[in-house]
Amino acid sequence: MTSAQVDKHDDRPAGNEAAGTAHSAGEGSGEGYQRGLGARQIQMIAIGGAIGTGLFLGAGKAISKAGPSLILAYAIAGLVIFFIMRALGELLMYRPVSGSFSEYAREFIGPFWGFVTGWTYWLFWVVTGITEVTAAAQYMSFWTHGSIPQWAYALIFTLILYAVNLISVKLFGELEFWFSMVKVTAIVGMILICAGILTVGFSDAADTATVANLWNDGGFFPKGIGGTLMTLQIVMFAFLAVELVGVTAGESKDPEKTLPKAINTVPWRIAVFYIGALIMILSVVPWHEFQPGVSPFVAAFQKMGLGVGAGIVNFVVLTAALSSCNSGMYSTGRMLRDLALNGQGPKVFTKLTKSGTPLVGTTVSAALMLVGVWINYVAPGKAFDYVVSFATISGMWAWIMILVCQIRYRRQSDAGALPKSSFRAPGAPYTSWFALLFIFMVIVMMGIDKDSRVSLYCAPLWALILGVSYLVLKAKNPENKAFAKRS
Repeated sequence: MTSAQVDKHDDRPAGNEAAGTAHSAGEGSGEGYQRGLGARQIQMIAIGGAIGTGLFLGAGKAISKAGPSLILAYAIAGLVIFFIMRALGELLMYRPVSGSFSEYAREFIGPFWGFVTGWTYWLFWVVTGITEVTAAAQYMSFWTHGSIPQWAYALIFTLILYAVNLISVKLFGELEFWFSMVKVTAIVGMILICAGILTVGFSDAADTATVANLWNDGGFFPKGIGGTLMTLQIVMFAFLAVELVGVTAGESKDPEKTLPKAINTVPWRIAVFYIGALIMILSVVPWHEFQPGVSPFVAAFQKMGLGVGAGIVNFVVLTAALSSCNSGMYSTGRMLRDLALNGQGPKVFTKLTKSGTPLVGTTVSAALMLVGVWINYVAPGKAFDYVVSFATISGMWAWIMILVCQIRYRRQSDAGALPKSSFRAPGAPYTSWFALLFIFMVIVMMGIDKDSRVSLYCAPLWALILGVSYLVLKAKNPENKAFAKRS
């Protein structure tokens, strides 16, 4: 079925008069994009956004630091993520736009904050794309044993995903649907196998498998409350990209129905795919047997004596990496185009293909991802790790902006200055303030942890670059409404 073409944006910088239009869901919100993402695809993009290498690989390190109490950390962080997503949902139903976070920051906080948010979220996905496509190439060596160079796989994956994102948004959505399906199937399969071991008692792990493993070996908090708190940055990193559903708003066929439904499934997704999976795995395999850098899924399969497990998990992790890179290709082009449409980026980024995909923005982002692969090839040391560490703090910046914008929007809508959203966040603004405080606590934990502290060193440098760039653009275009705060 051919996607319906929506009205094109007028390509003017967003001024006060622009802010007063398109507040109703769907009105003028497509900005030239095609609404090619259906309910099935939006649902799986939302599910896939919450499942990535942070769970399949990062959970091993977190288990070694916190033990079974990691389950509680995921539960609390999951509640915060739900508050963030409901805040985003309220904004999306007020005005569903592809620019999403940067557009709301521009309207409710000011043009500078929209500029910072758009470029920071773009950088987040470029950096994430670099790491994920490189990781995908490394995973391929599991089968090829180095017979094909790593850079060759990285090049092939990048070009394939680039082509997919240029052909049509519908093809992107379909690919993401199947990527997410693989991840979901793997987790559900693991849960069912573990449940079978606990109840029926098959496999090599049956003799020691018991729910009591959650508290027998040093208690539920074997490393103390402090150990649990120090895993929060790992936990929050695992949830990065859950907000991607907001970027799809301008290309959803029926955003009034599909987006709220996708957001409302966040609690059960977290309950099943994170909390449920961890409870099962930690019941079958005692927590102290997990090691940093080793997937808890691989460790569990090995404990069960299932020899095919390593190959299965490697395929799933490969899929998770490609899914993340695919999402990066999608979101970077949209963010650059939103910035350009608002006069805060080069106008060349506004160009769309005939199928309604951002040609130049996606191409530039894909090219930078290839440069990152090259850097990783020639200098895979600490410098590359420092760049990767920036992904967490830049990703959480989008969450902070979502919450601040929702708080300001709620204040204005309650006062009658703006129309009320059809999908109001329950408990807001108190839930939004709670989520903000939680995020800031995680940032403090990152500062304490020597392994993640470097990301906080990178943030001021990036802020300085953006600040200088904004001032230069504003000085060159003093009459541009993109640099005037909306009323």
